[in-house]
Amino acid sequence: MFSPVAVLGFAAICLAVGEKAPAKDAQRPLKSPQERAKILAACPAYEHYARFSHPPFSEGPMSLPFQRPATLCRTFESDLVEQIIDDMNEKMTDKDLARIFENAFPNTLDTTVRWHVDGTEKSTYKSSHGAWQGPQSFIVTGDINAEWLRDSTNQLAQYQKLAKKDKAIQMLILGAINTQAEYVIESPYCNAFQPPPPSRLAASNNGQEDVVHPAYEPSNVFECKYELDSVAHFLSLSNQFYNHTGSTAFLTPRWYAALDTLLALLDEQAKSTFDPKTGAFQHNEYTFRRRTDAGTETLSLSGNGNPLNHGTGLVRSAFRPSDDATILGFFIPANAMMAVELKRASAVLAKAGKLKLAENLKARGAAIEEGVWEHGVVSHKKYGSVFAFEVDGYGSSIIMDDANLPSLLALPLLGFVSRDDKTYQNTRRMILEKNGNPYYLSGKAFKGIGGPHIGLQNAWPMSLLVQAMTSDDDEEIEDALSAVKRVSHLGLIHESIHVDRGRDYTRSWFAWANSVFAQTILDVAERKPHLLFGSGVKPYIID
Repeated sequence: MFSPVAVLGFAAICLAVGEKAPAKDAQRPLKSPQERAKILAACPAYEHYARFSHPPFSEGPMSLPFQRPATLCRTFESDLVEQIIDDMNEKMTDKDLARIFENAFPNTLDTTVRWHVDGTEKSTYKSSHGAWQGPQSFIVTGDINAEWLRDSTNQLAQYQKLAKKDKAIQMLILGAINTQAEYVIESPYCNAFQPPPPSRLAASNNGQEDVVHPAYEPSNVFECKYELDSVAHFLSLSNQFYNHTGSTAFLTPRWYAALDTLLALLDEQAKSTFDPKTGAFQHNEYTFRRRTDAGTETLSLSGNGNPLNHGTGLVRSAFRPSDDATILGFFIPANAMMAVELKRASAVLAKAGKLKLAENLKARGAAIEEGVWEHGVVSHKKYGSVFAFEVDGYGSSIIMDDANLPSLLALPLLGFVSRDDKTYQNTRRMILEKNGNPYYLSGKAFKGIGGPHIGLQNAWPMSLLVQAMTSDDDEEIEDALSAVKRVSHLGLIHESIHVDRGRDYTRSWFAWANSVFAQTILDVAERKPHLLFGSGVKPYIID
């Protein structure tokens, strides 16, 4: 047990700025989880810490701050991550861009691993169903003490390539898969979750008055907006892990239970609003109503949303990945993602000898893919054949894109189409200009895709990073990275930027956006190394 004086001493260490200690530090005597918890409790809240600049500053013209917490205040550590940071600092010619990478690449590990057990110690949590056994990881989104399935999957994506070489990273991601499986089993329609019961971390309240069916347990669920991409991201986390490690350690009875729950959800949400034979209204298994004056925060028609037709092969999504309500419930980017992830999971299951289940998933993925091409592609008088953002199966469509992932811009990253696919290229041209996309926002300080979640004057840096990763054009990639760099005055990537006031941002600590930046830099380092390192250099490949 630490004395108060000792805790205050450690707090002073954690508050020290500019500490760039490596992961291996002989001066750190703390080993046990109890000691670690006491130290972390004495550390400054990162949401506040990230709002201010800390030395040492980068050697580039922007003099960007060093925003990593002190070593003892980091929530997870990896020597391999530190080595990659050192490599990038040495190789990258733009030292301001290198500093953002240094801050952003480890941000999820540094700040958001709120609870992790590697499964080596016997759990004291008792469950009759085998819940919460083995490795577990609770990954918060940043400034909100809750885990979004989508956010956590994307926050961990840049570490998937390291999992085969770094056992600790492998256990962290395996734990994240196991934790997500428990969430899906518990409340498959929900998007954001409270700390796992075995963590003994306090739950929080989102302050909303929601009426949701099916009902959920507030001590387990932070928010229950049904977003198709959330459950697709559960599959994506598993598929990425298998792709990079070859391990099927996640294929536990609990994972299979989560998969069964997910497939039941897909069946329920593939139903039309009206019975195809009688035309009678069919109550949807999921309804959502919130007391609010914002139309994007609730569903119309008593929580059902607008009518959807039958026979499309598509699956309804009540909300978008921005947590905004869909207008037309067949949200195309999420359907595209689900089609891809079902087929990828099918291949994993086939390798594991689950042939019948593998064929089931493969057929489901093919049916959704066919639905996207048949109902999600529309003819635009200016741009030609393009992907719609949302459709209803009756012929109506929404033409736009939103910065949040999955998006139409990100379709090649999802694996649904290639970068040079004609329909995608038409769509890309449309959504990257104001005349084609109402949420392409431009001002004196910044431009990019935004969305209704923040408003009509804020574009999201994430959209420019996706633009860079889906481009083969050197100038376009450089312009996108430069634009993001110019508005990252605190050395971190913000949720959104006011297009006329570059220092006016939302969220000082948004780990998902930091992860997308890191993924972009690693992508460019592999595909276009000369843009980061200068001419005549080899690609930087982690695998």
